[in-house]
Parts: sequence; structure tokens; C-alpha cells
Amino acid sequence: MPFTIFGLPDRQGSYILSIRIDKRIEVSFGKFRNGQPIDFEPGRYLYVGSALGGRKGGFPLASRLLRHASRSSGADHAIRTKLSVLFVSWGYLPPARQSIKKLHWHIDYLLDWAEAELDHAFIFPSPLRLEPQLAELLDSMPETSVVADRLGAQDATSGTHLFRIDDAATLLKRLEKAMAERRQES
Repeated sequence: MPFTIFGLPDRQGSYILSIRIDKRIEVSFGKFRNGQPIDFEPGRYLYVGSALGGRKGGFPLASRLLRHASRSSGADHAIRTKLSVLFVSWGYLPPARQSIKKLHWHIDYLLDWAEAELDHAFIFPSPLRLEPQLAELLDSMPETSVVADRLGAQDATSGTHLFRIDDAATLLKRLEKAMAERRQES
């Protein structure tokens, strides 16, 4: 399954993207660190994001995740079709025509590389901003390491939203536990 859903369908939400990198690449993230490239060794990386608000009646979560699963070259990530089917089942009506993707967010620069494959999405449907708590959870895990401080988190007050993970199997267990604890607190 290319995605794990924590909660009931919602047009808004937060997410963690799992990205597999097959060979070493150097990625420049726009103006981040004055365009200096960052080395990515082969392995698995996690990116935390959210899609809240947007135009009335819109579906920001579906739009954002489908955008992440696209490349500027038009060669989509394999997960895109399955995400599209999922969101249509939630009531999302995709636009009739997809425009060429322009790189905007930090994560766009990494996901545009053919060597970087978005292969799983952990989806947290909710109008609540869970992004900071998810980033804190990932940062606290001994299995993760920070790629570069503030990378992917320019709109956050601190930290990062892009991590390397050494043991991806542990992640799902921690997420399930954290979400169960959050439901008990509600």
C-alpha cells in the first residue's frame, strides 16, 4: 500500500512523505543556503508538510499531495495514480488539465530528481495543524537525523521538516502510538 491514513477523510491535513533515494545526488534548494547543494546519500528520507485552508470548497490536501507526486518534466512518481484514486473516493474532483509544475517549496527541488522516488505517504486528515508535532516526533526519534537545519521549514519557528531515517519499520509503530495517544487526549 503506497499510503497510510490516520483518521477519516478530510479536505485538509498534514502528511509525512517517504522518499527513497537510489544513488548519491547533490541538490540545490532554490535560495536556501545561497543555492549551495546538499549531498544526499542513498537511503530513505522523510518530509513533513501540511495543506490547510485554501479556497472555499477546495481540497488542499489532495492538491498538495498530487503536486508532490508530480515532477516538472511530467514524469510522475509511481504513487501519483494511487493517490489520485484515493482522493477521488473522498470526493476530490481533479482539475481537467494539469499545468507544468514549477518548483516552489524546498521539497519540490528534491522530488524533481529521477533518483528520488516518493514511495509512501502517511496522511493525517484534519483541519488541525499537526505539522509541528509530527516534525518534533521525527526529530526525537533516534532512527532519524536532520538533513539541514530549517530545510523545508522556512515557515516554522524552528527545526527542520526533512529527515534521513535509518529504520523505517520503527516509524509506523511510533506514528500509530502517537496518534492513539492524541485520540485519548481529545
